Amino acid sequence: MTVPAILDGVKRLLVGRPMASNRLGSTLLPKRIALPVFASDALSSVAYAPDEILLTLSIAGLTSYALSPWVGLAVAVVMLTVVASYRQTVRAYPSGGGDYEVVTANLGRTAGVGVASALLVDYTLTVAVSISTASQYLATIIPALYGYEAPVAIGLIVLLTMMNLRGVRESGITFAIPVYLFMAALGILAMVGSFQYLTGGLRPAESAAFELVAEPGFEQGLVGIGGAMLVARAFSSGCAALTGVEALNNGVPAFQEPKGRNAATTLLLLGAISVSMIFAILFLAQATGVHYAEDPHAQMSFQGQALPADYRQDPVIGQIAATVFQDVPPLFYFVTAATGFILVLAANTAFNGFPVLGSILARDGLLPRQLHTRGDRLAFSNGILTLAVVAIALVWIFDARVTLLIQLYIVGVFVGFTLSQLGMVRHWTREMRTQVDRRVRSSMARSRAINAFGFATTAVVLAIVLLTKFTRGAWIAVLLMAVVFVAMRAIASHYASVREELTLQDVSAARALPSRVQAIVLVSRVHKPTMRAISYARATRPSSLEAITVGVEPAEVELLRKEWDEAQIPVPLTVLDSPYREVTRPVVEYVARLRRRSPRDLVVVYVPEYVVGRWWERALHNQSAMRLKSRLQRSPGVVVASVPWQLVSAQEQGESRWDAPPVTLPGQTIGEDRE
Repeated sequence: MTVPAILDGVKRLLVGRPMASNRLGSTLLPKRIALPVFASDALSSVAYAPDEILLTLSIAGLTSYALSPWVGLAVAVVMLTVVASYRQTVRAYPSGGGDYEVVTANLGRTAGVGVASALLVDYTLTVAVSISTASQYLATIIPALYGYEAPVAIGLIVLLTMMNLRGVRESGITFAIPVYLFMAALGILAMVGSFQYLTGGLRPAESAAFELVAEPGFEQGLVGIGGAMLVARAFSSGCAALTGVEALNNGVPAFQEPKGRNAATTLLLLGAISVSMIFAILFLAQATGVHYAEDPHAQMSFQGQALPADYRQDPVIGQIAATVFQDVPPLFYFVTAATGFILVLAANTAFNGFPVLGSILARDGLLPRQLHTRGDRLAFSNGILTLAVVAIALVWIFDARVTLLIQLYIVGVFVGFTLSQLGMVRHWTREMRTQVDRRVRSSMARSRAINAFGFATTAVVLAIVLLTKFTRGAWIAVLLMAVVFVAMRAIASHYASVREELTLQDVSAARALPSRVQAIVLVSRVHKPTMRAISYARATRPSSLEAITVGVEPAEVELLRKEWDEAQIPVPLTVLDSPYREVTRPVVEYVARLRRRSPRDLVVVYVPEYVVGRWWERALHNQSAMRLKSRLQRSPGVVVASVPWQLVSAQEQGESRWDAPPVTLPGQTIGEDRE
């Protein structure tokens, strides 16, 4: 079996058989599959949003935990506001452009590019944060993985990439079960924990016995400006629960018909489930007395003594599950494993949103066009691979430390939220100017009011996020957005300039043929590849034909002249002098002289090349030809024609060898093939 066949077999084993374009409709998702595909990110936020709220409040000591339910309530209000706002958006813009399309259509292209850059960065951070958190949960179940979170996270990203390369529907069906298992796990945890609380059987968490010491400056608790800023920071961290909502907005084209209505229903389910889960976790965390700190060895102690050096702080859900299910260990492992799985699937939301957005941006000339095309499994393969590479780089750089990555998070998504809602307000205002039906106008006015409230709410949250997180790492996310913004503008400028350069100004001039065609065959020896190149050149019937060689070694030049005369080849041979033993420059300069002499002529350079079958043979052949072609292709009025000659190794790899018709030349004798 040949190497290409083996590689193709491996690819088919990993991603499946190719799918025809007419099967695209079969990949559309019903609501029961779309919910886990597009909402897993937002649903999984309950695995780390409560952690971030408690972690931030712990800076002010134990008494500050009393505010955690109120912070959670504020997050829930924002969540429901964004969900209600996006329900209007998916109905008005069901094409899948999401925030980018809304903002571009209503606020202009520059604002649209800004939102797109923010969303691309946020999708990448979603993968990095979710997978890093999942690796921590896996370390909770398997202690041997502790300290190896980064390699585990990278492995999970690779696995997720392979699954998504198989196609949206297949990955959705595969991941639907774990998402529903996570819902069931947290539902059981909430019900059993609440029952134990009501009956007085709920025991305290292990960390409840630890003393939580306030950091310097917060000894008096949450008082003054410092306390207000800390609460604001806890709120902004908790707003990580809203990430993932925009992915559903971008994924509307993947829904079954009616797309807009199905997406709106899925958004409503997403909001209700997420809010319920956040409240349940914060309630049980307070009821069990969970203590959670960024640096437990510095901030917590037990009976006046520092915590043991080998103490590992488990995530909040892990601590609650260990407390509620002390007597039922299988349920503890079930909850922890389900949470780890949902965090992996949260990254899957980004793997569905990023490629779709990337395809739209590539269509508009803002990203490389390769991102616009679907792969042979009808997935946007190039976008999936791009997201995976960048996310792996972030995980490696930050060593899968969620406390560092989370500071970069949610800035981008709230930029999108805010500008999108402002764009929707302008959209409804414009539509109402031309609408005469009172009932429709009333519906539009209601939608505009919802989007206006969403704009005001998300703008306030964005300001809080920037104020409280900028110096703690959010500036990196802002910098990344700026870099992506500049890169997209540069790509758009390049495509625009190329389009303008290639546009036909004078059709009659474009159709005009060159006055003459001068053909040149590059020669190194008199052998089969050379004779084939001469055959092709003569078959085109050029105005003039000559062979040229570069004289580096006098003995080799003399041998070539002798063989050329003996073969009686009816093509003049020109030897270019090269005192400094260069090959490329003499040929390029000779062609340039021909062009200067006859600017309206077309010069066609025929380059004999070997086709090899083994990877190491590529380093041994065609190096001079590659350099020559690279230089000549930049010359105006010059066409480079590659004339292939298949070596035996290429034939063994399944390449067909086609011998050119013999060149009938008087007295022709061709020796063995030698380079």
